[in-house]
Amino acid sequence: MNSSQTLDLLRRYESRNVTYVDPAGGWPIVWARAQGCDVWDAEGRKYLDLTAAFGVAAAGHANPRVVRAGQRQMATLLHAMGDVHPHALKAQLARELSELTFGRWAVGAGKGKWKKEKGKGQAEGKVIFCNSGFEAVEAALKTARLATGRPGIIAFEGGYHGLGYGALNATHREHFRGGFRDQLREFAQFVPFPQATGKTSHPTLAMVEARLRAAFATGSVGAILVEPIQARGGINVPPAGFLPLLRRLANERGALLILDEIYTGFGRTGAWFACEHSGVRPDLICLGKALTGGFPLSACVGRADVMDAAWPPSNGEAIHTSTFLGHPVGCAMALAQVAELKAEKLVKRAAKLGAWLAAELSSTFNVQRSTLNIQMRASGLMVGVELLHADGRPATTEALAAIKEMLQRGYILLPEGEHANVIAFTPPLIITEAQLRRSVRTLAQILKEMQV
Repeated sequence: MNSSQTLDLLRRYESRNVTYVDPAGGWPIVWARAQGCDVWDAEGRKYLDLTAAFGVAAAGHANPRVVRAGQRQMATLLHAMGDVHPHALKAQLARELSELTFGRWAVGAGKGKWKKEKGKGQAEGKVIFCNSGFEAVEAALKTARLATGRPGIIAFEGGYHGLGYGALNATHREHFRGGFRDQLREFAQFVPFPQATGKTSHPTLAMVEARLRAAFATGSVGAILVEPIQARGGINVPPAGFLPLLRRLANERGALLILDEIYTGFGRTGAWFACEHSGVRPDLICLGKALTGGFPLSACVGRADVMDAAWPPSNGEAIHTSTFLGHPVGCAMALAQVAELKAEKLVKRAAKLGAWLAAELSSTFNVQRSTLNIQMRASGLMVGVELLHADGRPATTEALAAIKEMLQRGYILLPEGEHANVIAFTPPLIITEAQLRRSVRTLAQILKEMQV
């Protein structure tokens, strides 16, 4: 089936609000196969994937170790029974995620100095397995409600935590919330998200702290929910003191700190988890995307004492569960994916290549003359190139045109940010310097041809 036939079927049988088909042509492509950093469409054209398919393919598309693990498991046990009759891999993955998060943090893993906090240094975490990222967020929100007895949360402007009705309360963008506002409980209070770019228009940490304290003053807040780096918000990187501020205020107020690391987790930012850059331990962490490398599986991992305080022992009917909880194929692939990230030292690779990419982008666009204001922000292989007009307006049209032209030249990129004016680089962590250099030069040439 060629691309045109596939898109015709989707127009006829898929909800029209899902797949965008540009009337002028050229978008989207129809994927046929993918391997490593490369994707081939239905006509056999090859593309370099600079998105890792929403950050999922951290160890590369169809990573052989991950594929073999999934194939073996499919031939042995394709499905189990969630919260009723378990399988061994679910237990093994729960242990792996505990050791990779709270186990490592308890012994000081990660960058910087980890302060020993009373009651916060547990070496074990406990896991709730889910299917998609927003479900992991909702499991964390339920945990916080049960553990603290308080329904309110603090979330952040620009934040994206998924589109289920629970998570949608904490997703800020009106595009996603507007049509459903009258069905939302709206238990979140939104606070500005600071950025480490030096813009005078961005809120300072002092301003954010004042807003946080005002939100806590209502007395109903049981948790702070935050992305250490906002991905869909526009690759927004906060100043170094931001997460420590949240940790301190959560401790003062007896609230839980929930980190949504669905996008930033598993090496994307040059650390196993983005919170490690500032040495902050969360109480709950939400994981997904790169967890399996391509199977829908996510997890909420919490401090063991928090999880035990929130959730009673099962009496045969779990309070929170699903049919595919801890799916055996997903668990097998996740264990293989984590093993591959470790064996190939891809977390360190992301840190090194990310620094190189940020420098390459900066030097390229500092030299190139442009009628646009081009700004960059980065953490590991999570890099945003923001296009603004001279008067500060988002250059949405130009960003989308550049991304579409990149696609025509064989590079897959995505726009991020509320105004879709941030060109995001989140490639597989196995990408090479040569591939990145070609990508940067092609983007620079396109922007030059657009006479921007």
